[in-house]
Formats: sequence, structure tokens, C-alpha cells
Amino acid sequence: MIVFETERLSIRNLKLGDKVFFYELLSAPEIIIPIPQALFTEAEILQKFNQNLNLESVYQEERTICGIFEKENNEMIGLALFLINKEKEKELGYRFRKKYWGKGYGTETAKAMIDYYFKVLKVEKVTADVNVAYTGSVKILEKSMTLVKEFYNNEDQCWDRKYEIHRSDWLKLNGLNLQ
Repeated sequence: MIVFETERLSIRNLKLGDKVFFYELLSAPEIIIPIPQALFTEAEILQKFNQNLNLESVYQEERTICGIFEKENNEMIGLALFLINKEKEKELGYRFRKKYWGKGYGTETAKAMIDYYFKVLKVEKVTADVNVAYTGSVKILEKSMTLVKEFYNNEDQCWDRKYEIHRSDWLKLNGLNLQ
């Protein structure tokens, strides 16, 4: 099921044939370490894949992972993560296979995810956390969200930034009046 599309991308639920790229996106050190995230075991990756396989809706689970595909060739290039953080706030996440970094897909995906959260899921606020050393994601989030705080993340042993955008601000930015 297609969740949403952008000009160049299709974000859809995972299918069995997506397992190889899903595995890469959850195991490649150059993707995982900057997040930072502990490397998953093969069994953990398979469990995450199976939990998100063929979901009918984005919020059947608290954490839903969708595939990001290039429309041009239908190749899976990344993951869009619909999350709920420790404060029970809606949070967006994304990651891309390294060969797709620097092509603007992160910005395109983040903006479309924010639109989806507000237009379809009707939430009041969307957040995102990022390791400050992950400069690509910092730049992406600064384009669409407001920096709320910078803090030391004891759990991940790094400095993080928390970004957010409220529905009212998103409406103003887009000249919309969606009630």
C-alpha cells in the first residue's frame, strides 16, 4: 500500500522482496553509527522486518517503518520511520542507503512526512531528534522544523538536538486552514 508520494519518491508499506535493502539499512555501520544506534543482530532485523511487513496502516504499531522508493526504478532507497518518543510525541525518522545521500531525498521525505502527519494523521505536533554530529540530518531538519533544545543524550552518549513543528506553524507556512 502506498502511504504517500512526492515528486520523485513513493513511500509504501514493506513487502517480502524488500528484505535485502531493509537489512542493509539496519546493519550498515555508516548508516547506523551516526544515528547513533547499536548494531542489530540478524534476528533483531528479521523481527523488525516481520513486524512491519504488509501493514495496512501507518499506526497499527507505535513504531511503523515504511520503505522509500524511487519512482523512476522502484528501488528501495531508504526507510521512513513513524515513531512515538519517550514523551509520547509523534516523531519522524528516516535513513537512506549511502549511495543515495546528498540527492535531496532526506529533505523531500521529511517535508512529506510532516505533511502526512498533519494532513492525514491530524496530529498537533511532530518532533525529531538528531545526533549533532550527523550534519546531513541536522541540515534537513533545520529546513522544516524549529530547534527546541540541544542536550547530552546519556543513553546514546552523544549530543542531540530536538526539533519540532506545531500544526499551527505548519498551517501558516503553507498558507492553509485545515481544521
